[in-house]
Amino acid sequence: MGVKIKICGMKYPENMEEIALLQPDYLGFIFYAKSPRFFENTIPYSNKFIKKVGVFVNASYEEIKEKIRQHQLDLVQLHGEETPELCHKIETKLVKVIKAFSVDNEFNFNTLLFYKNSCSYFLFDTKGKQYGGNGVTFDWNILENYSLEKPYFLSGGIGYENIEGLKEFLQKKYSKNCYAIDLNSKFETEPGMKNPKKINEFIQKLNHSYDIEI
Repeated sequence: MGVKIKICGMKYPENMEEIALLQPDYLGFIFYAKSPRFFENTIPYSNKFIKKVGVFVNASYEEIKEKIRQHQLDLVQLHGEETPELCHKIETKLVKVIKAFSVDNEFNFNTLLFYKNSCSYFLFDTKGKQYGGNGVTFDWNILENYSLEKPYFLSGGIGYENIEGLKEFLQKKYSKNCYAIDLNSKFETEPGMKNPKKINEFIQKLNHSYDIEI
């Protein structure tokens, strides 16, 4: 099984149905009011093969629990300063947790040790002024310092122009735990509005380039 695809920041119902036809593995919905991709609609599709991920920033357990119930979320992605204890509570009582970390050249990978037993996945995003959605990539070679076995999502400004770089990265031994590629702003015509044609081209090119099953 190859690397999976997550398309995050979905906002508009009709657009969701278009993107769902491409059969990504995950679609992400942002429940953070300060985000331009803040989700306030109803999820229209019911494809059991596409997992629904709710993205939260420093939300309470009760708020997360209610959104899981309301939208039938399959996972949550925590993008703030959530504690290992909160992650563990959600992971054991509600749904699987993706814990996001903002990464730059100074990132201390020892931080991950506190969370390794509290979530199912990590997500590495580019450190910036915002909690994600900064639209730029980080130096993936930093992940040579990642020594845990927990699978992770690779995020942060990934676009069509990064395909060759992804090819090189995914051939390296230290990318073995790269579980999924997270796509967002580089495939938008406006915040939350994804371009199906560009995403399809990316998936097809990635699949062809690396013999990856998507």
